[in-house]
Amino acid sequence: AGETPRIGIFVCHCGKNIHGFLDTVEVARYAADLPFVEYATDVMFACSEDTQKDITRKIKEKGLNRVIVAACSPITHGALFQDTLIAAGLNKYLFEFANIRQHCSWVHSHDRATATQKAKDLVRMAVGKAALLEPLDQEEVSVTPAVLIIGGGLAGMRAALALADMKIRSYIVEREPELGGVLRRLHTLFPLDVRARDVIDPLIDRVIASEHITVMTGSTVQAVEGFIGNFSATVGTHDGDREIEFGTAIIASGFGEIDLTGRYGYGQSDRVMTQTELEERLASDDLPPVRNVVMINCAGAMEPERPYCCRVGCGVSIKNAKLIKARYPDTDIYILYRDIRMFGKDEEEYFADVIENLRVKIVRYDLERRPVVEVDADGNVVVRVHDQVYGDDLVLPADLLVLTAQTEGDPSTEDLMEMFKIPAGPGRFLIEAHAKIRPLDFATDGVYFCGSAHFPKNLADTIAQAEGAASRAAIPIMKGRLVLEGITAAVDDARCVGCGLCVSACPYGAIDLVDGKASVNTALCKGCGVCAATCRSGAIQQRGFKDEQILTMIREAIHEVF
Repeated sequence: AGETPRIGIFVCHCGKNIHGFLDTVEVARYAADLPFVEYATDVMFACSEDTQKDITRKIKEKGLNRVIVAACSPITHGALFQDTLIAAGLNKYLFEFANIRQHCSWVHSHDRATATQKAKDLVRMAVGKAALLEPLDQEEVSVTPAVLIIGGGLAGMRAALALADMKIRSYIVEREPELGGVLRRLHTLFPLDVRARDVIDPLIDRVIASEHITVMTGSTVQAVEGFIGNFSATVGTHDGDREIEFGTAIIASGFGEIDLTGRYGYGQSDRVMTQTELEERLASDDLPPVRNVVMINCAGAMEPERPYCCRVGCGVSIKNAKLIKARYPDTDIYILYRDIRMFGKDEEEYFADVIENLRVKIVRYDLERRPVVEVDADGNVVVRVHDQVYGDDLVLPADLLVLTAQTEGDPSTEDLMEMFKIPAGPGRFLIEAHAKIRPLDFATDGVYFCGSAHFPKNLADTIAQAEGAASRAAIPIMKGRLVLEGITAAVDDARCVGCGLCVSACPYGAIDLVDGKASVNTALCKGCGVCAATCRSGAIQQRGFKDEQILTMIREAIHEVF
């Protein structure tokens, strides 16, 4: 800070990903003549260990106090280069990234000259901003060594047990009177044909016996405050409200079937039920002999209101058809489907075996000609359907009509979204921060998810995600202390008029009015810049992206045009 900028620039070939579509050597030569640039070169792979060592060496040899890398995405490699600056003795926020892969070589792959010129423009803009960069401080906070797990189904319990193996305390908050989630209502599991109780009961026993796990059934989270490392929650229990402090949280709130009342005869006859209700009847040995069974898959699915596939319905219907055939071999079973989707070799072979050897019939229908269910005064059921494959109109009497209902996230998701500032998409299923880079995280630090709260999953995927979420939640706790992000909003009290627009605009609840002035909780702030854009008096600036820095980049972008 206060020194004359001495900028070093490293232009990456990325093999042929960049150099194959633009002239990286020319970009480096151009960059060398820009103001404040002391050193510029092109490298084969900027992210390689050798180049990291070279960057460190050049910082020391040339006395560089700013570094620019022109390469790929800062999302994937920004932290790597920041760590290199730290190793060289520089503040990591004196680094700037110019993305010349996605923004140049990929989008202008058929025009080398244009891609090269645009890369020069982006580097020039980065130099303009880099000259104005300032070292930023990062706060440290202690971490409460406990994890809150919302949901006591398979995912929540496996996450808690994984944490217990690491000697980390967890609190399971489950709304229902007992643990187990959806698996408590199932009879067997596809495609293993094992009893659900044989899977879930031993887990419940292990959870209850663990000294590191506190279980609160019949309870709900009422309110959440705080930030990563220092959360607190009010939990409503049978004995009144209880306050819990925790460092991280895992959302494992699960899913359920949608309400089909009024559709496909559901609610009009006791002969019409969902797959889950059928499973309960099978588990309790309460299914009377049936001669004709019709199953309607995709009930309420892949429609404008819920356009997604539930992913597990086809397997459940095939598995339950097999169970009925095992009890009543002479039963005729029709499965009416939009698409049959079996995920995996075992699942596909299971499906083929049931269709071919048990003579379960499948009939394809389309959205425009969905099955029509007729229920008479005595509760008798008839299903009319147009066979899309053969073009026949079928009339199917049904002693039992089973609806493979569409699924959606638990109703509590909407409250959790508000309390934890987390997003959900269609069907109230939770959305990760990044499908590849942060597949178990939310943008809100310290909050993770697993299981069917994200989307319906099979047993193996649920367990894998639960243990992954537990590992993610454990990292801050194992560290003991956390270094917070330095790129946050800063308020100039002299200019703040206390209008409160920033408070309502902040998507993370990081701003409050204190004594009539905006005050930023830097632990909650994600540096998104919404408050700075909202502030009418210009009282809020975002560190690392101040108005002067952004305006300089704009001027550099257009300086050759005007």
